[in-house]
Amino acid sequence: MSDLSIGADLFNELDRVQRQVASLFGGFPSSIRSGRFGAFPPVNIGATDNSIEIVAFAAGLSPDNFEVSIDKGLLTISGERPAMQSGDDPEVRLYAQERFVGTFRRVVELPQGADPDKVQARYSNGCLSISVGKREASKPRAIAVQ
Repeated sequence: MSDLSIGADLFNELDRVQRQVASLFGGFPSSIRSGRFGAFPPVNIGATDNSIEIVAFAAGLSPDNFEVSIDKGLLTISGERPAMQSGDDPEVRLYAQERFVGTFRRVVELPQGADPDKVQARYSNGCLSISVGKREASKPRAIAVQ
């Protein structure tokens, strides 16, 4: 019999380290400045021919909980997620919480073709959707060959 005892905590720790290493090597695009694992709110970033599309997943908030700004090519999404009330029963004690509570800030570096004067943001069904228009000069166009 071996004297080596491997507990479940070791495997949990190895799994956590593996997730962190994976996120360092391609888990997030380089344009997301706060790319730590479990950052709130999680975001998707994409582009069309006419705009850059950012979607932040933040269920349980209202439009008043967000502040969105653009400065020097950086889009900042910040705000605060309030704690949920545990009910009126003072006997209930919280012993586990996975829902993020508190202030948050995500910064996304926009491409050079983004036009900070063409920004729209809306919050619906738990998603903050931000559309940043592209400058006319940066849009793809066909070139006629003569």
